[in-house]
Amino acid sequence: MSRLFKNSLVNLITIFACLSAAPLLANSAIKNLLEQHCLSCHRGNDREPGAVDLSWIRNDNSLIAEPELLQQMVDVLNDRIMPPEEASELSVRDRNVFANLLRSLRVAALERAPVQLTPLVRRMTRFQYNNAVKDLLQLNVEVFTLPERMMREYLNYYQPSTGKMPDSVRVGSRPLGKSQLIEPRLGGVAAFPQDLRAEHGYDTQADHLTMSPLLLESFMQLGMSIVNSPDFHEGTVGVWQELFAAPADVDASDLPEIIQNRLQQFLTRAFRVTVDKATLQRYSAFGVVQLERGGNFTQTMKSAVAAAIASPQFFYLGQHVGRSDKGGKIAVDDSEFALASKLSFFLWGSIPDDELLRLATAGELHRQEVLSAQVSRMLDNELTKRFCDSFPAQWLQLEKIVSATPDKTLFPEYYFLKYNAGMNLMAEPLLLFETVLVEDLSILQFIDSDFSYRSPMLTTWYDAANPVAFHGPGELVFKRVPVTDRRQGGIFTNAAIMTMTSRSDQTQPITRGAWIATAILNDPPEPPPADVPLLKNVDDPADELSIKEKFASHQENASCASCHRKIDPLGFVLENYNPVGFWRDEYRDGKPVESNGVLLGQYAFSDVVEFKDALLQEKDRFTAALAKHLLTYALGRKMDYRDALAIEAIVKATAKSEYRLRALLREVVLSDAFHGSKRKLVSK
Repeated sequence: MSRLFKNSLVNLITIFACLSAAPLLANSAIKNLLEQHCLSCHRGNDREPGAVDLSWIRNDNSLIAEPELLQQMVDVLNDRIMPPEEASELSVRDRNVFANLLRSLRVAALERAPVQLTPLVRRMTRFQYNNAVKDLLQLNVEVFTLPERMMREYLNYYQPSTGKMPDSVRVGSRPLGKSQLIEPRLGGVAAFPQDLRAEHGYDTQADHLTMSPLLLESFMQLGMSIVNSPDFHEGTVGVWQELFAAPADVDASDLPEIIQNRLQQFLTRAFRVTVDKATLQRYSAFGVVQLERGGNFTQTMKSAVAAAIASPQFFYLGQHVGRSDKGGKIAVDDSEFALASKLSFFLWGSIPDDELLRLATAGELHRQEVLSAQVSRMLDNELTKRFCDSFPAQWLQLEKIVSATPDKTLFPEYYFLKYNAGMNLMAEPLLLFETVLVEDLSILQFIDSDFSYRSPMLTTWYDAANPVAFHGPGELVFKRVPVTDRRQGGIFTNAAIMTMTSRSDQTQPITRGAWIATAILNDPPEPPPADVPLLKNVDDPADELSIKEKFASHQENASCASCHRKIDPLGFVLENYNPVGFWRDEYRDGKPVESNGVLLGQYAFSDVVEFKDALLQEKDRFTAALAKHLLTYALGRKMDYRDALAIEAIVKATAKSEYRLRALLREVVLSDAFHGSKRKLVSK
């Protein structure tokens, strides 16, 4: 019995069980729980300001009709946000009963009326466009200088097929200057429009990657500037002979057919779909016209290629428009090609290779075992370095380290002439991510790793006895070292995160808490209301209250309490790390650091090590959070209530594989959310 069939059977049984028990649930458990614990604040016109009205709920059908509300109710119960501490106490048993009943109704709601998510159409980012053009034309140079690539490798250390990262790697990055590798690129190429990034999001999000007539014109100029670059020649272009080189000893009358034959294969790769006759004829005719106007063969092919890479069919990502043959029938299911493109841009940041296109043409890619095998093949390919160059930096918001400017008087060790410590700090979490992917380790290493990569500078940076020893950029060689002090290791305790979430002269516990809520829990806080008063005198040494006590008094404001109750513990647990990530037990004024708190209303902790232990108790929650980040990056849209069942299925399957990153990536690709609707995958 296939896993897909078993999952469907379980869902079907759940629906029937839920519907058959509906009157009992509505008239007893749910109704009673709402009355006892919810309606005092959520009843009609008498409800608290900003509270959702729940008084209209009469039976299961009224709730089943509101799957989004059901998901919100499940979330606030799971997060122990509701009921609030000052309201009626909900026992553990009642909380579990309530949440399970709501989950059952939610399953019924989503299965009864499944919503097919329309694929979003978006243009490529600069990073994706560079990769796509480079792969399409087999360039051995870059098209653009890419500031998006925050860490650059030397000596090709990244070899995922080996399943092992080297013990020592040398890297470079844009935050440092002269000592960094300058990658060869095409000269004279027009600028690519700057990509915008959604708040708490990724530069792949569709609503930030739109197209205007002005942008379309810039793409046309860009295409011509690429093929006319002085560096665009047979020494840099791998497909030169098969695409651009003039054929020898042929009649002029044969050139139109040669142009068409060369363009057919090229356009199939460029547009990621079998090219229909009309499109092929249009580009071929364009080339013939160039010849008739006196152009030489090479320049003619350059013009045709420039037009192709400036075409919306090239730079738009999303569902392909259906194509028909002469009989009006679609010859090939374009959803196969859309899947190939979605998969390749997710894991490789570029166009599908010949193998993916072959499977799409054969209609085989949707088969579960084929798709799973392709994910494994792709993860073993060095092209996943692009995924590592793009996703983790955006997930962790590491671009903020570039603009971090710690106070030079307080933290002189951060600076040396034109250099700063940013590169060394930034590389640590990126190398951790690469290692977890290459060696297929558990994603729980992101919370509490037992190893890290450290440069000589970083080694002294984390030395609690002598954390000041930066006398220049030093060698950018990072060696793998064991982490035995659990105050270190993982993603959120490294110095890069601590530095970029601080002010120049002091830490910002709320900023750090918001970062944890966003990156680790994928539950970003809402922006504060405009009328919320500022917290005054936070750093006044004459004030006898501790910083934590000052923020606690801020929670007395009702409009502040709900948000701060969630993010304050997440930020204050990191207060032992100063603005550049050095460990401290007290502030500069001598007051002790208070890092204790409660996570999710149920896990008390006294320090960051116990906080890590608490997070490890919620590994499914972290897995779900990371799955949502990956899907948002892959699909260009935020996850919502319609994706809840898919996320839960991803988590369940990943847990069975010991929470390994490659398993998570595979399950993301196999999920309903990735495909936009109920899976069309088959197991045979």
